[in-house]
Amino acid sequence: MYKEKDLVRIAKRENNNARNYLVVNRLQAKHIPAVPSEAIGMFDSLAEMIKGRFDAEKTLLIGFAETATAIGSHLAVRLGSAYMQTTREDIEGAEYLYFTESHSHAVEQRLVKNQLSLIAEHINDIVFVEDELTTGNTILKAVGAIKAAYPDRSLHFSAASILNGMDKNALEVFEKENVDVYYLVKTDHSVYPDIAQGYCCDGIYNEVLSSKGVTAGIHTVKGAPDPRVMTDGKTLCSACSELAERICSRMDKRAGENILVIGTEECMYPAIFTGTELEKRGYRVRTHSTTRSPIAVSGDPDYPLHRRYKLKSLYDSERTTFIYDVDKYDRVLVITDAGAESSEGTDSLVAAIGNAGNHRIDIVRWEK
Repeated sequence: MYKEKDLVRIAKRENNNARNYLVVNRLQAKHIPAVPSEAIGMFDSLAEMIKGRFDAEKTLLIGFAETATAIGSHLAVRLGSAYMQTTREDIEGAEYLYFTESHSHAVEQRLVKNQLSLIAEHINDIVFVEDELTTGNTILKAVGAIKAAYPDRSLHFSAASILNGMDKNALEVFEKENVDVYYLVKTDHSVYPDIAQGYCCDGIYNEVLSSKGVTAGIHTVKGAPDPRVMTDGKTLCSACSELAERICSRMDKRAGENILVIGTEECMYPAIFTGTELEKRGYRVRTHSTTRSPIAVSGDPDYPLHRRYKLKSLYDSERTTFIYDVDKYDRVLVITDAGAESSEGTDSLVAAIGNAGNHRIDIVRWEK
């Protein structure tokens, strides 16, 4: 059983007046490089908690972007249910349900309505999947948006998260609204603001770098499902397995090598999944991903993040993203579902990876 001290690290948000701290889960493989099999093991624990409580064929899981997309994906794989994730990306031809995440650095959340409308009459349960619940307000806004969109449907809502920091009042509101709550670890946020305030922001900050002199192989693999629109656990598992097999088969069998697998923003799960497959083949693997979250870094050894690279997004070169604590590895793989449109984003990520001392870099573009 996981405990708060096993998972929770407190970081300091940058330029966020609503909340000065960020809860960073050291096993989630988002901000902190993590062993992929340990991330999957944590996701498995949450899956086991809710498995059997829902009819998989009549359940839709919704993962929250960015940080809970991998958790939601894995729960869908384990439960075999329909799955989609919220998104901040623009999807061609999409109609959206909108709701907000008031304490986040990027407050707008959107759910693609097109496929949801097609299956709404066939499902009984919707389970929202989060990495952490604090007030629960975002979930309630999503519930309200879905109820308003489908007033004739009698849907039951639940929330499943790794961490839960909801206070008594928030839990009572969920009970009143008939929203069930499942979680692995209960957290107490009352001390987090003071912890964050106590850190100096004296880490290493790298602005957008040039990739001049750093090269990367670019590879395209077909067969990616689109969880931003909708997929299901069986399809997702099969597609990720095929992707991982294609990548692993191209490796040069140097068991024991240190490999970093990087995901990008909302595309986390394929990197973690592939990382576990590489582990099975004898490689030593870490994985994490780029993120929109602007987090302060510190030189304090007890602080979770020490070096920050500012990037252009692979999805939109006008958008700023970040990656933290890139180390030197024998090989680095980037797995992304971003198209080739933003070469500036790719260049800035490759530059950051190269700046950390890495020379063998490959970009895998996973396309439909």
